[in-house]
Amino acid sequence: MSKVPAILAPTEQDIQMLLAAQAHIGNQNMEIRMNPYVWKRRNDGVHLINIGKTWEKIILAARIIASIENPADVVVISARPNGQRAALKFAQYTGAQAIAGRFTPGTFTNYITKTFREPRLIIVTDPRIDHQAVEESSYVNVPVIALCDTDSPLKFIDVAIPTNNKGKHAIGLIYWLLAREVLRLRGTIARTAPWNVMVDMFFYRDPVEEAEKEVEVVEAAPYGGDNNEWAETEAAEFGTQGVVEPEQTGEWGAEATWGDSDANATWQ
Repeated sequence: MSKVPAILAPTEQDIQMLLAAQAHIGNQNMEIRMNPYVWKRRNDGVHLINIGKTWEKIILAARIIASIENPADVVVISARPNGQRAALKFAQYTGAQAIAGRFTPGTFTNYITKTFREPRLIIVTDPRIDHQAVEESSYVNVPVIALCDTDSPLKFIDVAIPTNNKGKHAIGLIYWLLAREVLRLRGTIARTAPWNVMVDMFFYRDPVEEAEKEVEVVEAAPYGGDNNEWAETEAAEFGTQGVVEPEQTGEWGAEATWGDSDANATWQ
């Protein structure tokens, strides 16, 4: 299916993961240069990406990244929120630098800026959104690896990985596969053994959804019931049958006799 050596060929699990993450689902629009990577067009107008081409470009990109002697000379960029976590995790495991969020203009061209960098290779999540980084890389002759959808522009792109670059699962999976292949080529992990890092670590997590999950966990806690359950639990743990009220003694325990007070007589 793919024109790579047998040792680098994808496994059945890799293909299933790409399909499950919908990495092959493209867009209704298509850039003319992305035509070689498109398998066919569905009846609803959505273009489907050839998974074999995707795997070939993942292997090619991994070989390019592994050839860089200093891993810190590789910069991975993602202005799209769905790819920021994946970019940070990729940089963490491969030793690259990550720029997650807004790209400061002049990072590659203006040495006066505090964020000035001189990379040997950059990786962008979306050429359309990260166009500023792609354009600046062309000024300083830095090669670019990009995750490209069917409607992504390929201007100044040296290696295009055809994939769905809008879904959080597809972006996270591509970066996970790319990081795993880079580590395998460097000899950090064995090719025969599975990588102990879960692909879920590369997926984008919505803060609203995470907050809702925390609320559900709190509500499902053992002390989330009514007051009776709380009292019974306390009684079982501390050996008490409840809270004993103190005896009312002295003046505070005496009943008030407002009707017999002399002060009431002055109001009559």
